[in-house]
Amino acid sequence: MTETLSNRPLLEARGLCKTYPDGAVQALRGVSLAIQTGESVAITGPSGCGKTTLLQLLGGLDQPDSGEVCFEGEPLSRLDLDAFRSRRLGFVFQSFHLLSTLSAAENIQVPMFEGPWSRTERRARAESLLEEVGLAHRKNHRPGRLSVGERQRVAIARALANSPGLILADEPTGNLDSRTQAEILELLARLRAERSLTLVVVTHSREVAAASDREVRILDGLIREA
Repeated sequence: MTETLSNRPLLEARGLCKTYPDGAVQALRGVSLAIQTGESVAITGPSGCGKTTLLQLLGGLDQPDSGEVCFEGEPLSRLDLDAFRSRRLGFVFQSFHLLSTLSAAENIQVPMFEGPWSRTERRARAESLLEEVGLAHRKNHRPGRLSVGERQRVAIARALANSPGLILADEPTGNLDSRTQAEILELLARLRAERSLTLVVVTHSREVAAASDREVRILDGLIREA
C-alpha cells in the first residue's frame, strides 16, 4: 500500500544496528520504530539496554552502522543535519548542558544564533519562553544560582527556542526529586498540548512512562514491547 502524508510517521527508525568501536557492546540490534505526529512516547529499559543510543540516532547525533532514520519520510542521511537539529527538533538532557557563564535568557538564545532573528528579537523570544516555563523572574540568573528544577525549565525553554515540532528528552527528570519531577511532567504536558509537540522521552521513571501515550521497552538492544 502506498504511504500517504496523512499516515506517514513523523519519525521512523528502520532496522537500526549500532555497535561501539571496541566491538564489545552491540547497543542496538535491528530496532524499528514509528512515531506519529503529536504522539508522546516513553523509551524505557534497564541501564545499558540501548535507550540513549536510540535517542541519539533518532536525533541525528550519531549514525547507525546499518538501518536508517527517516523524518517526514526523508532519510536523515539526505538532510542537512545541522539544519535539522537546529530547526526541526529540540533536545532536553538530564545534565541540562547549560553554559555556566551565561544567564538563563542568554542560554535560551544560543540555538537562535543560526536563525534569522536580530539581537532584539532573540532577547524577546528568550524572555517569552522563560515566562512560558514560569521563570520570567529569573531571566538574569546564571545556572549556578538556579535550583535543579529551574535549570531543567531553562533547558526545556532552550529546546523550544526555534519552535521545533519534535522534542527528544534524555532522562529529563533523572536528577529531580518527586515533587519537582511532577512539576516538570506537568510543564511538558502543557507545552505539548499548547504547541502540538511530538515528544520522545528516554526514562527510568514509571511516572514519566505512565504519563506518555505509549511505552517502548528495550532490552539487550531489541524492542521487547511497543
